[in-house]
Amino acid sequence: MSPIDFSDPATIAFLTDALTAAGVAGLEIARPDGQIRIVVSGEGGARIGSSEATARASGSAPAVVKAPLAGYFCAEHPAAAATLQTLPRSVSDDDILGFVRVGHILLPLRAGRSGVLTRLLAEPGALVGFGDPLFEIELPS
Repeated sequence: MSPIDFSDPATIAFLTDALTAAGVAGLEIARPDGQIRIVVSGEGGARIGSSEATARASGSAPAVVKAPLAGYFCAEHPAAAATLQTLPRSVSDDDILGFVRVGHILLPLRAGRSGVLTRLLAEPGALVGFGDPLFEIELPS
């Protein structure tokens, strides 16, 4: 039996749908290379969490926010107006910069660091893989 690829958006969407249909409240899978948690709630749909949501750079290099799982990159909430916010712009560590969409699930991408958001590294709507760089944040000196 081959191992399950938890970075595949189709696998995550299938698991989420199966958990919802079975009435299961959630699932957590931990492996040496990471962890995934899917929590199904009655209101607001399912939430997907990962142990590696953002990568933090050390020193004076910019911080890079990476995709926590494979899915479709959304620079803005799909229900928001179609105009993207201008760059560069200041962000705080809790700011939501964008989303990764897997099926009908949106996983928010938090900045994880305060600084200046300088670059968008992926095209909105593009299929991104686990660990792909999405945003670049210049840290204060």
